Amino acid sequence: MAQVTIYLDRETEQAMKDAVQASGLSKSKWLAGLIHEKTAQEWPVSVLNLAGAWADFPEVEELRAGMGEDIPREPI
Repeated sequence: MAQVTIYLDRETEQAMKDAVQASGLSKSKWLAGLIHEKTAQEWPVSVLNLAGAWADFPEVEELRAGMGEDIPREPI
């Protein structure tokens, strides 16, 4: 297992200590979890659970119904 040394200013260190204490984890486990969270390559379960959560969300045609027609664009 790797060991890492980091340097923190006093305010950041205190914020970390407060967060670690509130989490009930060791500093090492708390930091490892933070690094894992920030480097994850997939969506968190909390985000995946939102899929389909807005069953009444209008379709694009309904959203654009009152917007009128686009004007023709200039050729490039």
